Amino acid sequence: MARVDVVMPQMGESIAEGTLSKWLKKVGDTVKRDEPIFEISTDKVDAEIPAPASGTLAEIIVTEGQTVPVSTVVARLETEAGAAVSAPEKAPEAGAPATPAAPAAPSAPPKTAASGPASPAPSAAPRVATGNGGSLEERLRTRSSPLVRKIAAEHGIEIAALQGSGLAGRVTKRDIMQFLESGEPVQGARPSMLAPAGTERHGPPVEPWAGDVVEPMSKIRQLTSDHMVMARRHAAHVTSFFEVDLTRVARIRQKMRGAFERETGQKLTFLPFVIRVVVDALKQHAVLNAAHDGARIIYRKQYNVGIAVALDWGLIVPVIRRAEDLSLSGLTRSLNDLAERARSKRLKPEEVQGATFTITNPGVFGSLMGTPIIPAGTSAILGLGAIEKRPKVMTGPDGEDVIAVRTCAYFSLSFDHRIVDGADADRFLATIKKGLENYAEPSV
Repeated sequence: MARVDVVMPQMGESIAEGTLSKWLKKVGDTVKRDEPIFEISTDKVDAEIPAPASGTLAEIIVTEGQTVPVSTVVARLETEAGAAVSAPEKAPEAGAPATPAAPAAPSAPPKTAASGPASPAPSAAPRVATGNGGSLEERLRTRSSPLVRKIAAEHGIEIAALQGSGLAGRVTKRDIMQFLESGEPVQGARPSMLAPAGTERHGPPVEPWAGDVVEPMSKIRQLTSDHMVMARRHAAHVTSFFEVDLTRVARIRQKMRGAFERETGQKLTFLPFVIRVVVDALKQHAVLNAAHDGARIIYRKQYNVGIAVALDWGLIVPVIRRAEDLSLSGLTRSLNDLAERARSKRLKPEEVQGATFTITNPGVFGSLMGTPIIPAGTSAILGLGAIEKRPKVMTGPDGEDVIAVRTCAYFSLSFDHRIVDGADADRFLATIKKGLENYAEPSV
């Protein structure tokens, strides 16, 4: 009789902990090796985790909703079929992490997700004196993600003075954004100033009424909330709108879709055409593929296009890397593959990182236009409205005005006005408009 530990995996180098969001098996169930056994949420991606061996799920240690460090044992498998299984035990609190290596400023500090109730209380972390000054508890708390440290530096916040909700009291994005929204003075911050994670610090309290249904936010919804608030506060948002005539693209698509789908096995949509034109426009307008960093502008030389994918349980933005190197069929394959794996929770953490520009397509739901929020670390996001036929005034062959039916859509560009001027944004949109309205029929 042998037992196999099932551990919380490390979904990327910067991931320090994960939330066990759902068990797909229960105690006593037979599982096969590599069969999904539970789902996790991190600050990068949701994923299904396969069983490390075949056998019977003998014990569940970490329950749904708990956030624990990577390598924590979350369950145990009995590897002999028919062996007795133990009754589920009450999940213990996650223990404090092992003492980290000695350097005071680690080169790759872990990013942490907003922790759930199972995160150990800061007081549980041993106050061990260290050679670099300060206790282990203090060092763990200040090892926040680079983004948290950047926000703290910009607002003059002393991270060590804040009481975080992450692992061992680590300050998370949620913590620092709630502190900023509280309106408290940022200099000389005290631990008591920071509210627990999930506590609103502005506006009147909201209480449920009789008959209301109250449910906790899912992990992906919490992370989306944190990211949207942070991104909105961090950039100077402005949005421009252009109407684009897609009649030519529609005709090219209709002409080539039969052969394209037979040869590639992929459904041809408007989006790959848009991505190709967008990448060409980014090459001509470099500031739209840039990032703001204090007093610096970082002009990216890779064209990694994030594509927002709406899921039943939230929103995720997988990234097409090196989009400039892909043909129309290559873009279509990448789009379909990333979208399918996003819906089945099989994306890797690195596949939702590193976007230099983002496209969101609310038009598939009928939206005419919108003002999307710019993802942190980029300077712009393009929103595609519904593609529909409209009457348009055109110039006829003899120079007279005629009314024609055209296939059109509104494109919106939200841009960071700290580094992108309105003229830059409008020239970029004009380049996209021209590229789509004069699209050259491509080879597959």
